[in-house]
Amino acid sequence: MTVGTYLQEFHGLPVFDFPGADAQVELPGTDAVAWRISAPTYSDPGDELWGPRFERFLKTVDTGRVRALVVGGWDEAYENSSADIVTALIGANNRLTGLEAVFLGDMTGEDCEISWIIQSDVTPLLAAYPGLREFGVRGGSELAFPSIRHEGLRALVVQTGGLPADVVRGIVGSDLPALEKLELWLGTDEYGGDSTPDDLAPLLAGTAFPALRELGLCDSVIQDAVAAAVAGAPVVARIERLGLSMGVLTDEGAAALLDGQPLTHLTHLDLSHHYLSAAMAERVRAALVPHGVTVDLGDAQVAEDDGDGDVWRYVAVAE
Repeated sequence: MTVGTYLQEFHGLPVFDFPGADAQVELPGTDAVAWRISAPTYSDPGDELWGPRFERFLKTVDTGRVRALVVGGWDEAYENSSADIVTALIGANNRLTGLEAVFLGDMTGEDCEISWIIQSDVTPLLAAYPGLREFGVRGGSELAFPSIRHEGLRALVVQTGGLPADVVRGIVGSDLPALEKLELWLGTDEYGGDSTPDDLAPLLAGTAFPALRELGLCDSVIQDAVAAAVAGAPVVARIERLGLSMGVLTDEGAAALLDGQPLTHLTHLDLSHHYLSAAMAERVRAALVPHGVTVDLGDAQVAEDDGDGDVWRYVAVAE
């Protein structure tokens, strides 16, 4: 997933934008697509807002056959939280009886920068849909995720430019016995990302999420510290796909990772958007590729020197 374009596929289904009221568009089969419900974030008088568009959607499609919903923009998402969206979705749970996946906040920077998106407590939405298998949310401002139990959730993706520590603790402290994939964009403290590896303790210890097979701890300004914590984490022994991408990973973090427990059991390691030297990048490849691990190093980033001796490195997604 990227923040530069809208989702094209979600929950294994192509994404289809539910059209405006005046559009003459033939609708696909209800269960053949992930339905994207979106309204202008910068709305003008007369624009159909998100709530009315969602109500029209519910009256138009066979709601019992809807498998996946993508919530795009809503009116003034930089000022209005997602609380009304969450409430509307909860209110439709007796109609959306086959819903398996929700993504909340599929917006690009032109709609609303990721760290400007105002979210809310999203856990009541999960509670209202016990059959949910996949949940994604974009935007960390005012995001809340107190610890919950959900027996069916298999994939959880949280994309932010700064993920608050209390949200991290709430997620890793949750009881999600079926969770197979967890991806957290930890971000930078400039946008509220104040977590440390200590906040990830239940996850790294392997005591949380017994079904976990894919882990992404991404976009972190403390990526070296995260990599060092992962290097000795018991959970890694049962992970098949590991992502430490999008952050400020340097030779120090990569060395800690390689000097820790063996990673040769992985099928995929994603370190793309890194600050590794060519020699360290080659060391990573040499240690893992011969064992069948697919290593994604992407393009090396170049640190910026401000001329006063300070070096600046940037995460892939912040504001």
